[in-house]
Amino acid sequence: MSRHERWNALLGLLAEEGRLTVEEAAARMEVSAATIRRDFDQLAQQQMLTRTRGGAVAQSVSYDLPLRYKSARHAPEKQRIAAATAELARPDSIIGLNGGTTTSEVARVLATRADLHAEGPSPTITIVTNALNIGSELAVRPHVKIVLTGGVPRPQSYELTGPLATGIFDQVTLDVAILGVNGVTVEHGATCRNEGEADVGRLMAERADQIIVVADGSKIGRRAFAKICETSRIDVLVTDASVPDADLDAFREAGVRVIRA
Repeated sequence: MSRHERWNALLGLLAEEGRLTVEEAAARMEVSAATIRRDFDQLAQQQMLTRTRGGAVAQSVSYDLPLRYKSARHAPEKQRIAAATAELARPDSIIGLNGGTTTSEVARVLATRADLHAEGPSPTITIVTNALNIGSELAVRPHVKIVLTGGVPRPQSYELTGPLATGIFDQVTLDVAILGVNGVTVEHGATCRNEGEADVGRLMAERADQIIVVADGSKIGRRAFAKICETSRIDVLVTDASVPDADLDAFREAGVRVIRA
């Protein structure tokens, strides 16, 4: 296990447990106590946790980890979700993508889809996004027209938020909005942790003819703080095979097409 993967796992454990001793963490991670002490010290320097005598406690930021730490969580599931979602895209379409690890995977698959590499002077798809990492990855793809919103970036997600991010949606329309979420339930719809990110996602949904929500199994049945859209506005939910079919029946009954990748 690399240091990056170990740090992901440690932060995940702290988010679940709230507090860990060095000995507990060493046993769970199957590494030496000295390694865990170094990890705790380095993560404390980045303000990802609070060091205590003999261990560490979670900081509130551990529940909203920077994108670089979240990317390894449920990675195979997110890649399968991304592949299934990208199959729904059509050439010449205008696609809205908000930020997040799953939508970042979707962007990568869209950028490498063979049928979207048509030769010619014009891009084959247009992607409108408020995610800096997606914009930077796709800016070098000649077959993709990338439209990046303005706004102020959040370091946790690389998403641009605020009035400069939302103003662009008065001037664009979308064929489809592909939305990453922190939670989705039939009762509360699609939600995320940050109200600024929710504002952008909500406007993407309002401007789109079709709304696709992408969420790995850990997000299904969970509710976060800020609402993006109601379940009645969701056309397709793409999730992974870890979700029991019975848990998805309520979405189907609400008129949502469910795809399990």
